[in-house]
Amino acid sequence: MNKRMIALAATGLLALSACGNEPGPGAADALSGRTFLSTSVVENGKPRQPQPKVRLQFTTNGRMSWNAGCNTSETSVSTADNQLVLGKEITSTAMGCLGPAADLDSWIGGVLGAKPDWKLDGSKLVLTTSSTTISLLDKEAAEPDVALDGTKWTLTSVVTGQSASSEPGFDKVWLTLNGERVTGSTGCNEFQGMVATSTGKLTFGELATTRRACTGQAAELETLLLKGLQGDLTYRIDGSTLSLRSANGGLDFTALR
Repeated sequence: MNKRMIALAATGLLALSACGNEPGPGAADALSGRTFLSTSVVENGKPRQPQPKVRLQFTTNGRMSWNAGCNTSETSVSTADNQLVLGKEITSTAMGCLGPAADLDSWIGGVLGAKPDWKLDGSKLVLTTSSTTISLLDKEAAEPDVALDGTKWTLTSVVTGQSASSEPGFDKVWLTLNGERVTGSTGCNEFQGMVATSTGKLTFGELATTRRACTGQAAELETLLLKGLQGDLTYRIDGSTLSLRSANGGLDFTALR
């Protein structure tokens, strides 16, 4: 199968350097434990085109991670005096981003490295530098979690170890859970079976499929999917993303809207 592999560093992160001194204590209580998604980006008085999709996550232990469409970076952060000051040691995933996606990595790093002012008004967060204003909304308001049951979930990636693969045709693979039943398509055959749901866990029974002969890439994808939907899996819903994980890897899906 031809796959676009997204390989992470051996530790999952690469150490990078940033200018400045390590900031003091972590994020203020108002930001701690919250995730924000951008609603608009303005540069030099005009909307940046195309509009980047910025994601900021503040942990409860004084760290912040960010993503603008490619790599995710993380460091300690100070929010004293309503100013974001990044830590000296920054870690980042190592996805091979090309073209505009690579440019966005550099762009968001520059904006956050400029020590932007921040203002929080309820669920709305605004970051401001001399040339850039990023308006964001708390993820719980911007993108509430989709229900597990009754949603048509389409495959986005197959996770193996420290890497994930994605390729054309994944959007034809889907599943839907309704109570104790699961139905779906491998992209070649339809399938159905039983599934037990408990807190944070799904347990799949044997899945029955139609008997259409699958060849090449379609056959390989069907094997990966059916193997991934076996036995006990932990699951997590983050907005419109469903992540299924086992000891050997996992599957990621997105809600079809």
